[in-house]
Amino acid sequence: MADLNVRIGELELRNPVMPASGCFAIEYSEALDLARLGALVVKSVSPVSRAGNPTPRVSEAHAGMLNSIGIPSKGLAHYRREVLPAYTGFGTPVVVSVSADTVDEFADAVAEMSLPEVAVIEANISCPNLEADGMAFAMTPETTYRVVSAIRRKTRHPFWAKLTPNASHIAAVAKAAEEAGADALVMGNTVLGMAIDVRTRQPKLGNVMGGLSGPAIKPIALRMVHQCYRSVRIPIIGCGGICTADDAVEFMLAGASAVQVGTASFLDPGVMQKIIDGLQAYCGEMDVAHVRDLTGQVKLDRQLSDRWLRFAQQSG
Repeated sequence: MADLNVRIGELELRNPVMPASGCFAIEYSEALDLARLGALVVKSVSPVSRAGNPTPRVSEAHAGMLNSIGIPSKGLAHYRREVLPAYTGFGTPVVVSVSADTVDEFADAVAEMSLPEVAVIEANISCPNLEADGMAFAMTPETTYRVVSAIRRKTRHPFWAKLTPNASHIAAVAKAAEEAGADALVMGNTVLGMAIDVRTRQPKLGNVMGGLSGPAIKPIALRMVHQCYRSVRIPIIGCGGICTADDAVEFMLAGASAVQVGTASFLDPGVMQKIIDGLQAYCGEMDVAHVRDLTGQVKLDRQLSDRWLRFAQQSG
């Protein structure tokens, strides 16, 4: 059997498959063995209580879904006491996703969640930054560097920076996160979108706009993972439209060391276990001894690759 172990910085995972934050809850233990996953990524928590966005919060879209949940939270103390303990008994690394409204709040919240039972903190810098008129932290290299470096100063705990596909210069943003001290990147989150009910003429989401996820965004996410891979040396966790083992392999070939599964779990709560089994089958079929050897191994024409790289660097 192939070795499915992968490393993300200092953290070793039994395989490269984990849930995406916000698309996973402890109830999934009824549908799959959580001890088989590479990591458990728990829903985002913010340092202040928030109710979330107005309803409706979810709308079906072609080849995906739109959501505008708003990251509801009851604060860090409630999270530590009532949410986190349920995930720590499976022998699987726990990743806590943190969201905040300002740079200082982000740094303080990550420091507070740097707990022994937490293997990694995922800093969701794809969320709105109130100090920049609601624009996500990860929209520009400058704001990315500022928030990631502030977090790094406040904790020695491993942390991953979760980027946004809505940034226009993703390679530069990725590089800024690396230089500021992130241990890995999660690329990425949902693509900003909108839907309208043509009968009522009203937006289908209570917040008007929301994040598009699912297979519809996979080509965008795959391209951005490859751009990040060509720009940084730290590991990348790919996310966006992954539904099958072949999808996971694509992301690894593009440069991901591991993957997160989101929308597909809503349709099939056991899909992550199927992806793990599919990766084992793929490695057997293709005579791959170590799944980690797939990372970045897409076959590109050298001349075309060099020209594409120059274009990517010029465009950010």
